[in-house]
Amino acid sequence: MPTPDDYLVTLGVLQAEFAAALRQADPDVPVPSCDDWSVGDLADHLAGVHHWAAALARDEDEEPLPVPLDLVAAYEEQAGELRETLSALGPEATGRILNGLTEDGRGPVSFWFRRQVHETLIHLWDLRAALGLDAPEVTPELWADTVDEVLTVMYPRQIALKRTRKVVTRIELTATDIDRTWAIGAPNAVQKVSVTGSARDLALLLWGRTSPRAAELTVTGDEAALAEALSRALVP
Repeated sequence: MPTPDDYLVTLGVLQAEFAAALRQADPDVPVPSCDDWSVGDLADHLAGVHHWAAALARDEDEEPLPVPLDLVAAYEEQAGELRETLSALGPEATGRILNGLTEDGRGPVSFWFRRQVHETLIHLWDLRAALGLDAPEVTPELWADTVDEVLTVMYPRQIALKRTRKVVTRIELTATDIDRTWAIGAPNAVQKVSVTGSARDLALLLWGRTSPRAAELTVTGDEAALAEALSRALVP
């Protein structure tokens, strides 16, 4: 797993790429991977998430943001606030995190170093896809960490908050580009299914950005059970 310093550097790179893509975009362009959002809605969302995460890391209540006059400038301001906050606090500080039990649970600020990298990566993918651009060029290891965060942090938190039920089907996910496998569901489940593909495509599958029927993925086993499991709220 990357170190907090690694995450902070990666966060800055991804934020800069998001701002660069946003700079060339029409705010009214639809973002198909985000329901009925436009590019402007996506930019507002990610800027707001950065601002909110920075406040929680500081163990403060979030101050509402004004309506942005310039989407790029507003995004860059909140992106900078987040990086500066995390850098100043350091990963060992204690703040409010998403601990799987309550919205304002306390824990190490290192949580936000990782969480905001993956939040930014997924929404950078959304933005670039909406603009007809290639996927972000990041390592398979980072995409694998996205998969790992969903299965070990976000999905358990969704269960703890009663936003979803446990997946019963045994699902094994294998990343072909880094030779890594994850599994959820009961080991002795009657229904079993395996999915293989690149770490990126597995991450996008778990985040609902691609379908198990995508050509890049190979599914073996009970496809209907897989579709049912993926229809649950594995992520917020």
